[in-house]
Amino acid sequence: MSPALPDTPTDAAPDTTRESWNVATRNHNAHKGDQAAFLRGGGSTLFAEETGLLGDLSGLRVAHLQCNAGQDTLSLHTLGRSAPPTVVGVDLSDEAVAFAQRLSAETGLVASFVRADVLAWLADTDQRFDVVFASYGALGWLRDLGAYFRGVRRVLRPGGRFVYVEFHPLVWSVADDLRLTGDDYFTTEPFQEPVGDYVARSGTGLGAVSDDRAPGVNTVPATSWQHTLGAQVSAALDAGLRLRALTEYPYANGCRVHSALVRAPDDDPATARRWVWPAGTARPPLMFSLVAERP
Repeated sequence: MSPALPDTPTDAAPDTTRESWNVATRNHNAHKGDQAAFLRGGGSTLFAEETGLLGDLSGLRVAHLQCNAGQDTLSLHTLGRSAPPTVVGVDLSDEAVAFAQRLSAETGLVASFVRADVLAWLADTDQRFDVVFASYGALGWLRDLGAYFRGVRRVLRPGGRFVYVEFHPLVWSVADDLRLTGDDYFTTEPFQEPVGDYVARSGTGLGAVSDDRAPGVNTVPATSWQHTLGAQVSAALDAGLRLRALTEYPYANGCRVHSALVRAPDDDPATARRWVWPAGTARPPLMFSLVAERP
């Protein structure tokens, strides 16, 4: 699996995976400017797909799973049109949670951040939510999809929604030369590789404002798994969630998840910060979104 997955977390090899994400978080934030000033000024790191699916979060309780360094978590406040939502972010990485807490204090955007294994937190927390949100590089860090979706159902209130936007698992099967000689789509073996500096590779697509070298090359391995689209949808249904929408997209938001991708026009707000297949390519999907609810 490509190490270019944004966002944190895992339930396997917690020592090395957490440390790999600690190193990666420091590297990623080294490329970004004054993130607190950006958010204080009303900026948001969310994309149109997330904001459209989440809708108005006014007064709702929202859990952001595998929230990484909190930029998206705090951006959820922009979706509270009449009242801010109550937001809880959960992540495995000590570095990411500490950064998120500082960012919350510096912006005045109130959110709670918990450093925890996401599966353990879902199984143990007594909190309940109207919306559970996850995005961009989430389930690939977990072996047990069933435990994840059972946990999501557990923490949702009846009628509550799970909103998930993710890079399509088929991406990792397409090699640099655009042939299907990458990772086996149906492999069940874990991958072990450091979390790469995908922010540097993606540039302004992920908010990089500096080409300065990151603090250090990440050599710490992290463990990830390949999950097919069918496996992810089936796990949600098996957990008792009701599928409301499943959508595939021919572009990737923010992150350059494949070396052949090119930037869509940034002068059009509808396509800004997107990566697309080059002209003439028979486009495999690059992202999907899933919306489900607890009956």
